[in-house]
Order: sequence, then structure tokens, then C-alpha cells
Amino acid sequence: MLLFAALPGHAQDADRPDVLFIAIDDLNDWVGVLGGHPQARTPNIDALAARGMVFANAHAPAAICNPSRTALMLGLRPSTTGVYENDPSWLDHEHLADLPTIPRYFRDNGYRTLGAGKIFHAHTYYAGAFTGYQDARAWDAFYPSFERQLPDEVTPPDRPANDNPIHIGFDWSHVVTDDRAMGDGQVAAWISERLLESTGRPRFVAAGIYRPHPPWYVPKAYFDAHPLAEIVLPTVLENDLDDVSEITYGFTQGTFMPPLEIHEWAVAADMWAEGVQAYLASVTFADAMVGRILDALDGSGRADNTIIVLWSDHGWHLGEKQRWRKQTLWEESTRVPLIFVVPGVTAPGSRSERTVSLLDLFPTLAELTGIETPEHLEGTSLAPLLRDPDAEWNRPAISTHHFGNHAVRSERFRYIRYNDGTEELYDHDADPNEWHNIADDPDYAEVKAELAAWLPTEDTPDLRFVDEQ
Repeated sequence: MLLFAALPGHAQDADRPDVLFIAIDDLNDWVGVLGGHPQARTPNIDALAARGMVFANAHAPAAICNPSRTALMLGLRPSTTGVYENDPSWLDHEHLADLPTIPRYFRDNGYRTLGAGKIFHAHTYYAGAFTGYQDARAWDAFYPSFERQLPDEVTPPDRPANDNPIHIGFDWSHVVTDDRAMGDGQVAAWISERLLESTGRPRFVAAGIYRPHPPWYVPKAYFDAHPLAEIVLPTVLENDLDDVSEITYGFTQGTFMPPLEIHEWAVAADMWAEGVQAYLASVTFADAMVGRILDALDGSGRADNTIIVLWSDHGWHLGEKQRWRKQTLWEESTRVPLIFVVPGVTAPGSRSERTVSLLDLFPTLAELTGIETPEHLEGTSLAPLLRDPDAEWNRPAISTHHFGNHAVRSERFRYIRYNDGTEELYDHDADPNEWHNIADDPDYAEVKAELAAWLPTEDTPDLRFVDEQ
């Protein structure tokens, strides 16, 4: 059943629902409504969840920005596209560049599309020119533009401000400025202005909030909201990595911010609590940006005819598994916030424990707005769960990191198979922290087989090493 009758061609019916599409970078489950950290302060995201439905077991299709966002926007798994890393851009390959992205599909179907901030993977300035991943065909207007990034934010004069010896980008500090000077503050302001404008067409409005992506530079008030002396560290197991294979260490070394080395430094320098404080402060800052956008939506008079979806591209480690950052197939890296508000469909304050994927956003939004769903999409519409959070749902979520490495997450289990054949299995009922790998336990052989049946049957070669003719 569709919310709105499907309309042919470039429909411009003002009664069709608007879509407000809010992306938050590097946000794990440290959100009040998800309970990932007892000191998370996210009143605006929590209030958004109270309006509609939170998916408590949502997962990213990949554990790093570009492949996750590419998968979400194209509706195809990394194992299908061959995009496994932050390069290359999907636009560099014709077989992907010709596919519709979510905002382009809405534009092609009569929506006015407006975007700001990080929606696709970030632009990079290289050799005097911008290279990036932005679908310029998707937008009627984009802030700041297709050619330039947001202006530099206020940063500490001495960097890294936390004196880490690892990388200037892994840094945190409060900054002496107000929210409006921050890049995210400018995104929130521009999006808010667009929401308050009148239009005769339905709108797809996308706001990309960069924090809590590092470096964690936010105004002092957000640090003050999380007093350092009161910070609670994540619960960890000292020998947590003893029962996993060597391939997991390959995910942590040789990168520009080695995750294991970061944790070793944080512990040795007694900076772990400061890092947790800075992340929590950045999450609270991002939440404030969400609040400003939602205030504008409410002031527009169109909230009752607007579908809202809030998501993050992947999670983040802050010492769990003796590491920081993302880029693993464990829970901290793949679990993300996902909230839907669909007027007339979602019950206020509802919650679904079904396992879902960000890959499901494209077909869900198409169905909810009455637009024909593209046949090539690999996700599944969440509309049945939006109507009934306890509806039957037997699909796990698949996450991928690098070529041939996948995790299958059901409601109870996480099964991981690496490209060298090694495996991990965790029972979340008994082991929510994923401390005990039971993949070799014969009592779980049937569980492993059932989950393994969901693994991709083919892995497309990594496009970084494919010279497309």
C-alpha cells in the first residue's frame, strides 16, 4: 500500500509529501534514544524519535564513508559496485555514474531538490581543482556550491591541540566562537531558510551535518555540557582481541590514523576520557543543529506533510576492541541511528528491533512518496515496519569492509566472514559487547550456516584496481 498515489512523469502536485533527509557523519549509537552511552545528550534527536519510529538495530552497508554513502545513494551493496574505500568516486565509472541517486531520482520525478553539507562523500582539494563525489545532476540548489567546500572553521592556533603524535586530524578542542561560525551552523542556517520558503512543488531537502566527524572542534558550551571529571569510559575487555584472526589487525595499521595506535596513545597519555568528552560534545553540537532544522520545519507549516529520515553513515569506536575510529565489521562500526517520521503512518514514540540496513532507504522513500521503485535496488522497503514495528521481517543486514569481508547481522547474532576464510560469531543475547567469538562452537554450526546463506554470492573487484575501458 502506497502512502501517496503514484504519479507519472514530472508530477508537481504540492500535496505530495516533502522529504527532509538528515545525514550525520560518524555518529554511532551514543544517542539518548539508543542508549549507547549513559551521558549522551541529544534532546533534539530524541524528540524526533518521539515523533515517529526509531530503528534500534539499523546498520550501515559499509564501515567507512564513501562506500557507505555510495551504497545508500545508489541502492547497491559495495560488493556489487566495487566501491570499498574512500576512493574512487562512483562518478569515475560509467556503469555507476549513469544510475540514479536518491536526490536525482526525486528531481527526475518532479521534486525540487535542495542540499547542503556532506551528503555524498566529501570533496577534496587536489592540485588546484576540486575532485569529489557530488552528483551535480541531483540538485536544484546546493550549499555552498558544487565548486567549493564550506569555509574553514575556527580552529585552535596550535594543532594538534591535544598534542597527539599520530595525526593532526585526530584532534579536539573547544573553540571560541558561536555555532553560526561553524560549517555545520552554516548548513543548518541555509537549510532552515530553504524550509521556510514557500514553493509550489514538493521538496526533497538534504542536510549533511559533519560533526561528530573529527577533528572535534566545537564551542566551549558543548564541552561544558559533559564535565571531564564525570566522564564514563566505554566498558572493555583487556584481552578482547585474543579470539579474532590476524586479518582484523590489517584493518587497523597502515592508515593515516592507525586505530590501535590511537588507543595506545590515549591510554598511555591519560587522554581517553578527554577523547570521550570531545566526541560526546560533538554529538551534542550535531544534535543542536538538528534542533534548528526541525524548528524551521515546524515554522514552515509543512511538518504534517513532510517525511523525515535521520541517519548516520557508520558508527565509531572509542576504545572498544582496543581501537578508535571506524573500519571494522563489529557492532561499534556498523550500528547507526535511523529514525523515520512519516505523518499518518508511524506511531509517535514507536520502536522497531528488526534488523535493517541503510540500503533500505531508497526503496522506502520511493514507496512512501508514490514514486515507482527502480528495479535494480538491492534494499527492501521498510514501509511494512513503519506501519507495524513488530511485523514479520526475516532479513538480516549485510555490512562490508574491503573486498570480500562481510558481516551478517540478525536480531540476535553477528556473523563475520573474512576473505581469508576466518570467521567470527557473536550472540548478542548473551554477549552484547561481542567479547566472545563462538564461531568454532559446534553448537552454533546451524546458526552460522543460516547466516552465511545471506553473504553476497559474488564480490565485484575493487574499482581502485580496475581500469575501466
